Amino acid sequence: MTPDAPESAEPNRADLGKDPARVSGMFDGVAAGYDRTNTVLSLGNDRMWRAATTRAVAPKAGERILDLAAGTGASSVSLARSGAQVVAADFSPGMLAEGERRHGASAPGGGIPNLSFVEADATALPFDDAEFDAVTMSFGLRNVNEPRVALGELLRVTKPGGRLVICEFSHPPSSAFRKLYSFYNDRVLPTVAKTVSSNSEAYDYLNESIRDWPDQRTLMGWIREAGWTGVAYRNLTGGIVALHRATKPAA
Repeated sequence: MTPDAPESAEPNRADLGKDPARVSGMFDGVAAGYDRTNTVLSLGNDRMWRAATTRAVAPKAGERILDLAAGTGASSVSLARSGAQVVAADFSPGMLAEGERRHGASAPGGGIPNLSFVEADATALPFDDAEFDAVTMSFGLRNVNEPRVALGELLRVTKPGGRLVICEFSHPPSSAFRKLYSFYNDRVLPTVAKTVSSNSEAYDYLNESIRDWPDQRTLMGWIREAGWTGVAYRNLTGGIVALHRATKPAA
């Protein structure tokens, strides 16, 4: 999963101030075509990233899992196939409504019974302490105005010994590959976004937020500072994306 507009205007895109209302409004506006656009712009890699995240979470039947910044629930569905009880949480009502339409009780075939959708602010989660066996967040931490607070909230709602998996855009360590990636983001992606997205300006914010986001080791430090242990990461697709994992202390 940019310049201020007049307050009366529908927000076409967010800016790096990451005001929650503006970011939420931007995602509301692209909800219907969001997953399709992501698949096109990522050249199909989003499916591989989702599969890698699911393997890292290692969901099991009977567990309770929080998928934060779940959007329309594509990642949540992947987790729910294990038989775990999955809560798909997001701060965009439009994304959640699209997820409910596709996967909720009114979806064709009755939807997925072990998947529920909840509107939630990542910096003040509406869940009890130690409620989840695992928590995960894909391409959402970057959009939170206080990401370190969100990491602390994820720790709070996780059971002792529980698991954290963060999948997020990052910075390729190879300078040559980094230049190629920057060329794609700066020159190719905006052109493609104009063709396939209902709001190409939102993908300008995507580029800005990726450039502004810290590297893999900095995020590792943030996760440790929040209280998680056993923090590690591995790069996907040459470091375009990094998969961070950690555990809540058992005591």
